[in-house]
Amino acid sequence: MNIKLWGVRGSIPCPGPYTAKYGGNTSCIALRFEEPERLIIIDAGSGIRELGNDIMADAHHNGPIKVEIFLTHTHWDHIMGFPFFSPIYVPGTQIKIYGPVSFGDDTLEDVVGGQLTYRYFPVRRAELSAEIEYTDLKEGRFDLGDGIVLTTKYLNHPLLCLGLRFEHQGKVICTAYDTEPFRNLFCSDPQDPCYDKVMAHEGEIVAREENRRVEEFLTGADLLIQDAQYTREEYESSKVGWGHTSLEYAIAMAKRSSVKKMAIFHHDPLRRDDQIEELTKKYCNADHANGTEIFFAREGMDMEL
Repeated sequence: MNIKLWGVRGSIPCPGPYTAKYGGNTSCIALRFEEPERLIIIDAGSGIRELGNDIMADAHHNGPIKVEIFLTHTHWDHIMGFPFFSPIYVPGTQIKIYGPVSFGDDTLEDVVGGQLTYRYFPVRRAELSAEIEYTDLKEGRFDLGDGIVLTTKYLNHPLLCLGLRFEHQGKVICTAYDTEPFRNLFCSDPQDPCYDKVMAHEGEIVAREENRRVEEFLTGADLLIQDAQYTREEYESSKVGWGHTSLEYAIAMAKRSSVKKMAIFHHDPLRRDDQIEELTKKYCNADHANGTEIFFAREGMDMEL
């Protein structure tokens, strides 16, 4: 299994001299399987544009383009590159898109394909040349064929969001973004008029159980691509509830889950390359790792499992 990172940034593309090393494109990961040949894409952020160009460069060697796109969720930074994914304009291209949807009557096709309207874009989805199939994805375990098994887990984000666990020939890659630790949503202050002892207790149990389930979902991963957008100080000062994890929590969770390698992902758009370098010195060392290899994801990074 080959893994290439085409976009590692969160929230909004931020190209420029201060993000040139780690990259400014939003989420897009390509998984390539050799036997049989198969391409799975995770998320369609702005990074998918360059991935599409790369696919087109090889297309004449391999016949019709066949691609599967798995969306972790449909926030715009994770789907915004889809209209610029050049294979959708090529006759004969076959694309299957999977993802969670949580907006009433809107289908996955409405949410993703709805970007392609004259209101926003010069091409309508009805004018696309590719054959595109949309499938709503929920929490569960799925046999994708060719020895590839996908397990999905709901994460903690302001929109319905899935963690993805792909298993193939004894190797495991997991994604856990966008997410933050589950917490008790009920009032836990006995002095507060809204406090209810039973509800507060139940809230603690539910949060603890969901955090345990996430760690179980990640257990033994050869590679974990993990949201760690903030430091603990940043998270606790003003980012609780935003749906992103602190570095300290992510590292501790990876160690508890016996993860072999963790790529820190979904970098804050305000985080400059030099700041990531400083965080690398602080967190990507033996003092923090304890058996887990920790590194900051970088656009263009190519890995083999």
